[in-house]
Amino acid sequence: MRDTKELSLYVASLEKLREFVEQEEFKGYDPYDTLNSPLKFKYLGKFAAVLALQFQKRNPINVRPLLGIKKEHNPKGLGLFLYAYCKLQKQELAKDYTKQIDYLFSNLKNNSSKGFSGYCWGYNFDWASSGKYIGKFSPNIVVTAFVAKGIFEYYKLRNDTEALAILESIGNFILKDLPITEMETGICISYTTLGVDNCYNASLLAAAVLAQLYNLTNKEIYKDYALKAVDFVVSKQHADGYWNYSINEQGKERVQIDFHQGYVIDCIEDVMRYTNTQNPIYTTAINKGREFYRKEQFFENGQAKWRLPKIYPVEIHNQSQGIISFCRTKEHFGFAKTIADYTIENMQDKKGFFYYRKLKSYTHKIPYMRWSQAWMFVALTELLLAEEGRKND
Repeated sequence: MRDTKELSLYVASLEKLREFVEQEEFKGYDPYDTLNSPLKFKYLGKFAAVLALQFQKRNPINVRPLLGIKKEHNPKGLGLFLYAYCKLQKQELAKDYTKQIDYLFSNLKNNSSKGFSGYCWGYNFDWASSGKYIGKFSPNIVVTAFVAKGIFEYYKLRNDTEALAILESIGNFILKDLPITEMETGICISYTTLGVDNCYNASLLAAAVLAQLYNLTNKEIYKDYALKAVDFVVSKQHADGYWNYSINEQGKERVQIDFHQGYVIDCIEDVMRYTNTQNPIYTTAINKGREFYRKEQFFENGQAKWRLPKIYPVEIHNQSQGIISFCRTKEHFGFAKTIADYTIENMQDKKGFFYYRKLKSYTHKIPYMRWSQAWMFVALTELLLAEEGRKND
């Protein structure tokens, strides 16, 4: 009886979320969209754009309409929605999502970044840090990889030759336009086209796309690059099982332990699955990584810690990724439900959308479309499909 009640809870949560995102036509604000304002922050001094972006990301009061910032489609968000709708459509008892799937695929197909060796996508906003300024829709592998995941599911659903051609074109973008650094232990595929950066999760997202391409085409080049990328990241795992975020040319790592731990684990598993690779070194890395993720990055009640060792804020992306990653194993599936229970109870609004962050004294409730809604849409979809799969075992 408890499982039936839990399942109905997740179905109801997903349905309320689906109604919200469709009502909004998949458009929304983003934590990082401040520079979409007509106000030209970058002309106000070197750090004006950085400070404006960081302040607005933390601001729980939505002043975007006052700044002239409009709700927009985010390619990464659309790719995540496409992935989830295609997965739902495959279920025998699913509703018909043909209209939504066609809309999302068409939008992504027609709005890729131009001037590169293949299909690719970037964020729908300028982004600034102390070291660089990246323009709107400048392509990167993180956005492109999640769009590719959606199109991969679309291809499996429809057996559409156009989708396959787009996927192979994405492979050209990865191998020709993204800098690839050769290491003693493997390779690292850069985050953007703008220069070398050795970000572990970004490189593995590229590897997972290449592994999917190998699965579709049997072209050895895809498998070769994918496995070399995994080799490098596995070599950077710490003894306790965690990965930091990146490493610079001087060998110094950027210390950041959060939801990207889930990205890394899932990508290594995906590469193994799609290339039909059995490697005990990879398996050990996955098991150690997942054990650290479970024991060190979550409380027993399903609340994720923000960035170790910091606990707050409770971040929706940490919550959603935990659900996604722990859905994958029978051993941890119960804990995926625990995370979902906490998240629905504490972070879903009566209108269906999910909040961005919970802090000790207040909750940041702005309904960000990509960061919050798209990821929870995927997480709840994966949870329901994993539950259905376990019933059929």
